[in-house]
Amino acid sequence: MTDLSTPPQTDAAPAPASPPRLHYAWVVAGVALVVLVGSAGFRSTPGLMMDALNSEFGWSHATVSSAVSVNLTLYGLTAPFAAALMDRFGVRLVTVCALLLIATGSGLTVLMTEPWQLVLCWGVLVGLGSGSMAGAFATTITGRWFQAHQGLVTGVLTAAGAAGNLVFMPVLAALVTEHGWRTAVVVVSLAATAVAVPVLLLMRERPADLGLLPLGAQEQPAPPAVTGSALARSLRVLKEAARTRAFWLLAGSFAICGATTNGLVGTHFIPAAHDHGMPVTTAAGLLALVGVFDVAGTVASGWFTDRFDSRALLVTYYALRGVSLLFLPQLFADSLHPPILAFVIFYGLDWVATVPPTIALCRRHFGADAPVVFGWVLAAHQVGAAVVASLAGLARDRFGDYDLAWYVAGGLCGLAVLLCLALARRGPAVPAAAAAG
Repeated sequence: MTDLSTPPQTDAAPAPASPPRLHYAWVVAGVALVVLVGSAGFRSTPGLMMDALNSEFGWSHATVSSAVSVNLTLYGLTAPFAAALMDRFGVRLVTVCALLLIATGSGLTVLMTEPWQLVLCWGVLVGLGSGSMAGAFATTITGRWFQAHQGLVTGVLTAAGAAGNLVFMPVLAALVTEHGWRTAVVVVSLAATAVAVPVLLLMRERPADLGLLPLGAQEQPAPPAVTGSALARSLRVLKEAARTRAFWLLAGSFAICGATTNGLVGTHFIPAAHDHGMPVTTAAGLLALVGVFDVAGTVASGWFTDRFDSRALLVTYYALRGVSLLFLPQLFADSLHPPILAFVIFYGLDWVATVPPTIALCRRHFGADAPVVFGWVLAAHQVGAAVVASLAGLARDRFGDYDLAWYVAGGLCGLAVLLCLALARRGPAVPAAAAAG
């Protein structure tokens, strides 16, 4: 007789658990977005304080610009080492330390009475902190967590810089105008500390830590071998990359990108508009509006990068940027009017649209070392920004306006077009798993 109390035995394997509805890569990307929004907003403050510091301490545009120049230089030079440090010690630890460095630097600014203290606090401390969360951070996150949608997510994270300006610029400008620059820097310090909280709670290093594959991957990529110090690895990667023509073309064009965005427009647009009688709050609002359209332009650029030749995209972006800068000196006025709004829209769409295709070209040419290589390319970007930030301030003090700076920047964009045209149409193919490392 059959024992009806015992269920029949089967050889069928248990049904696999259904995959989570939301891949954790999107959570990590969301945390990275918050970090990058904050980082961009924190960097924008000196441009807002330029006239206030001039009124209180008598510091010239060139003096304040020197602190911005140091900030931009260290922002760039820190990036390749930060990428190697993230591989060795983890993204979470490096990012939290960077945010606390920004909080310390901006908080100490309230005590300054001499220009060298501005250079130390905002130039050195904030520069090192923000540089640790520069483009290499976004490259590391997208490389580790995403195989599908890499270009799009890179575009979104890059657009976080514009979003940071959008969120912080109007608020900080109002604080500087209504309550003084010290209130603004205290707010920056507190905000940097607050941003560290979601990093501590939610950031994870790699999908494998949670038993997951990168989004869109079919197999688990091997993490890159991390041996020796972060310093040694960064310098080794630079030495190898510097032997290639592609590295110098990318670094040269990206230096011009930095010169014509962070270095010139990001630092000097507000005082240049104020020279023509425009209130600081209005000029800050225009720069924030650049950020609105930059979000759209950079996300679209990421989408384009997944589908079109990155080299052709860069040629187009630099050409359009150069044209817009050549027209800018004729557009300034003491109030809002359609031509300056047209510039803001046009320039905003192009602001950092160069980043996704530049990162894609780094991945194609340099594979698993792409985050560190892009860190060095970003260093060139920031050196270009630092040089122009300083020179534009000197030009303003010497000639009484910024016209020469705008015209030179337009010409530099033409040079960037030539550098991008000199890039090989296709680099060496890199396996997707390697590029994601």
